[in-house]
Amino acid sequence: MISFRRLAPALAAATLSAALFAPPAVAAIDLPPGMTASYVVLDRASGKKVADGEHERFRSASVVKVLIALDYLETLGAGREIPPADAALMQPMLRSSANDPASELWARGGYGAVVDRMVAKLGLTDTAPPADPGRWGFTATSAADVARVYEYILDSADAGHRAFVMGHLRASTKCSDAWDQSWGIPSAVGEAWAVKQGWSAWGDAPPPGDQCTGGRSAPAPEGASTSDVDLTSPLMHTSGTVGAGDEKIVVVLTLQDKDTPFRESANRITALTKTVVSAA
Repeated sequence: MISFRRLAPALAAATLSAALFAPPAVAAIDLPPGMTASYVVLDRASGKKVADGEHERFRSASVVKVLIALDYLETLGAGREIPPADAALMQPMLRSSANDPASELWARGGYGAVVDRMVAKLGLTDTAPPADPGRWGFTATSAADVARVYEYILDSADAGHRAFVMGHLRASTKCSDAWDQSWGIPSAVGEAWAVKQGWSAWGDAPPPGDQCTGGRSAPAPEGASTSDVDLTSPLMHTSGTVGAGDEKIVVVLTLQDKDTPFRESANRITALTKTVVSAA
């Protein structure tokens, strides 16, 4: 129930209109046994949002690489040209999830200070640096906060820096070393997309039948932490935008039982992503 007793007449009318004509809630989505997920899909034009568990915290894995790049660019300053060596460093990090560039920029930015600066600037509520400062992949975050990062890049970041980040995410490679990273958003939608994936705890390499050819990088490094975030379960995250004009922001974060095969998990997150994108 909505109370209008303390609202001005115009505000009350607007609130009533929003309540009466808001899109119906999307029915809860059943997940396969052993899968935990939270998600946010935001239609940037209409403001419609489909979400579930959006503030539940997960370890970020390689999704934090978008935040590392953004912190670098914000520190560089609006209108400043990215030094060619740093631009070349970030390209494989954003396109193919390369770890070494992320580790270099993470250390250069002061480790957890990278996260602290972005939390303060973007108003993130669920994101925190890892207890072990060397383990950027154990940054805590949520679907809501990852969506907020994309909102900032698309709506508030310097235009040149926005084009740099989103251009690389639109050119995401199918392979990251032997890992296929084309699940989730790229496999779920039949239109333009930009994507940053994250995965962790699947071992040193995928099974022979799941090997991908080309690309580079590997899962985010593991380590210890004192946070309340699950640091051991296999995870797959897909995040980015859908549509030629980045019409929708999409974030799907998942954990899987330890015995779930990589390919089965990939199929699960792709199916879930397709469902939530079509609902928004």
